[in-house]
Parts: sequence; structure tokens; C-alpha cells
Amino acid sequence: MAEPYTIIYAEHVAKDLRRIDPSRRRIRTALEALAHDPRPAGCRPLVGYPGSWRIRVGDYRIIDTIEDHRLIVIVPRLAHPREIHDRL
Repeated sequence: MAEPYTIIYAEHVAKDLRRIDPSRRRIRTALEALAHDPRPAGCRPLVGYPGSWRIRVGDYRIIDTIEDHRLIVIVPRLAHPREIHDRL
């Protein structure tokens, strides 16, 4: 099995997670799964932001940048699509 990636969250991602309804465990599960599969099915390049990807999880989007050479996934943003580009 390949070595897992390290997930690094921006400070406001933790705040976004607390703000989201706690019953949305899918989002937490999807974030944790990025350590083993940083480009899951449905992952798409983010237009206008080279090296960034978006992952749809229900009504929310996870934006991340993958550094394969360092085995790191950086998650700068998690939000509803109408809010997603506010802090990119």
C-alpha cells in the first residue's frame, strides 16, 4: 500500500466544518479519504487556478492543491458553491 498523503487545512476550513450541519459526516469522510486517494472519482481541475482541484460532496465543494512530490494535500477552502470563490 502506498504511503498516505498528509492533509493540511487552512485555519478557516476548521471553522467552516463547525459551521456545517454535524449530520454531514460525508464531508469529513471525504476529507479523510484524500490521504489515501487525493484525486477521487469526480475530482476535477479548478478552472483558473492551476494545480488546484475541486471535489463535490453533496451540496458542498472541497478545493485542494496536491503536492505529489511531498505527499501533501492542502485544503484552503470548503464551502457551498455560491460561496466557494470568496476566499480563494
